[in-house]
Amino acid sequence: MFKKLTLVASLAFVAACSTVPITGRRQLSLVSDSEINSLAATQYREVIAKGPLSNNSQDVAMVRRVGQRIQSAVETYFRQQNASDQLAGYQWEFNVIQDDKQQNAWCMPGGKVAVYTGILPITQDENGLAVVMSHEIAHAVAKHGSERMSQGLVQQLGGQALSAALSTNAPATQQLALQAFGVGSQLGLLKYGRNQESEADHLGLIFMAMAGYNPDGAITFWQRMDARENQASPPEFLSTHPSNGTRIADIQRELPEARKYYTAR
Repeated sequence: MFKKLTLVASLAFVAACSTVPITGRRQLSLVSDSEINSLAATQYREVIAKGPLSNNSQDVAMVRRVGQRIQSAVETYFRQQNASDQLAGYQWEFNVIQDDKQQNAWCMPGGKVAVYTGILPITQDENGLAVVMSHEIAHAVAKHGSERMSQGLVQQLGGQALSAALSTNAPATQQLALQAFGVGSQLGLLKYGRNQESEADHLGLIFMAMAGYNPDGAITFWQRMDARENQASPPEFLSTHPSNGTRIADIQRELPEARKYYTAR
């Protein structure tokens, strides 16, 4: 009987798995795209309403220009893979939040993007901004938020379905969503696990290259980030994300693949 139950549980787990584009990694997926996109849209509206949104027209125009180019690249990639259905329900938005202390950017499921003004001095230019935004958008299209939400439902709420969790414990579920989407930290980039971070770097390089941004700029961006953090960053073995040195080395190995997609505009 136990073996039968174990087999059923294993089959259920396999059925609840999806595959990350480009890398082919299998991931836990207990939350439907429609559910996660709807929850993300609600959370996004709340964050944007609190703002304050930037009134710097040049910054806003740049963020939206970069975002729309990466959006187009993502849609082209999925169309070429006959997988446009994976972007069903996406309603892209790109906003700039005025907060010079937050070196932060994130993308919720469904294409809901926010960039904080505090990260712009580090990105320095449009290509540097493309590094950050393509990385964050990669988290969304790789369904890392859904994966983390699924893991949280198993660990914190006993594997409840999302609909049941929302009806019985909405505040806890919404907080879980914010954590899953990488929102609310000093640096949203660092909320994901090592594998997800590395995966987003990989996908992000390809998406920014397809959008006409030089993927080599990822090296200089992370070098600037490393210089900023200096000795403040924790040792890699104490962290859930790659050290900047490891990240840069990984990106250097992945650049030859990304360059194949790059044509300067």
